Amino acid sequence: MPTENSDEHKCAAIVAENAGKLLMVPRLSGLLTGKALGAVGDAISNTFITRIIRETYPDDGMLSEEDKDDELRLSRQRVWVIDPLDGTREYSEGRADWAVHVALVKDGVPAACAVSLPGLGQIFSTAHPPPITPAAPGRLHIVVSRTRPPEVAQKVAELLGGELVHMGSAGAKAMAVVRGEAHAYIHGGGQFEWDSAAPAGVAAAAGLHVSRLDGSPLRYNQPDPYLPDLIICRPELAADILKAVAAPE
Repeated sequence: MPTENSDEHKCAAIVAENAGKLLMVPRLSGLLTGKALGAVGDAISNTFITRIIRETYPDDGMLSEEDKDDELRLSRQRVWVIDPLDGTREYSEGRADWAVHVALVKDGVPAACAVSLPGLGQIFSTAHPPPITPAAPGRLHIVVSRTRPPEVAQKVAELLGGELVHMGSAGAKAMAVVRGEAHAYIHGGGQFEWDSAAPAGVAAAAGLHVSRLDGSPLRYNQPDPYLPDLIICRPELAADILKAVAAPE
């Protein structure tokens, strides 16, 4: 359970959930499709989230995928890291594997976080950390990107007798592990802080292993927000997965 200001955890959850509800409006209207729908969704969600957080916590820093990076955030111990619509392509295609990410980072570590999956009507947050559910039966299931599955994930699957499951949003993939639908989420290349901050925070609060590919901690509010790799997995699998990642080609 949250050990610090519970209002921050509630804020992250409420904002992420309601941004998700807003995002459903243009999609269900049928007036827009494709890139136009994605652009409107990004703008609506970003405006809603950033305005509420700035009004609620005016002294905190902000890093959003949809806004120009304000380097003043680097002087703040508290920074909100936002992805107002993670999985814009999936959102525009009418799929369910897209998400809203809201994370308060304190001294580089995700603290109060929420991931909303509006297409599934679900919200996961550190306000009420979800318990680890039983693992999916059968072979090791590793969720990876639909568009750029990393070679390292394929190597882990081959070494551990697993299979890759392709999915959209980073938040959707991370929450698939939280829900027990997959055993691990492995990514290498092409992500930024806003892609993983909220999913990593929720996953860690749920008791999952969260790290970079080399096992080191994920750190946020860095001068360069590029954060290209991560592992989110069931804790009992972490040692085997890290060993497989490090295995020579």
